[in-house]
Amino acid sequence: MGQVGLPQIILIALVILLLFGGKKIPELMKGLGKGMKEFKDASKGEDESDNRDRKND
Repeated sequence: MGQVGLPQIILIALVILLLFGGKKIPELMKGLGKGMKEFKDASKGEDESDNRDRKND
């Protein structure tokens, strides 16, 4: 299997743009970022209740 180059990345970006449209992409990226942050926090063993307890001390 070959490496992914610039032409393949451009093709993938165009397909995503056609599927979702220009207005939906920022919303999708925002949701993806929130999901990654929640996953990272959960993998560290931290959740919102821990953060609230620390702030109240």
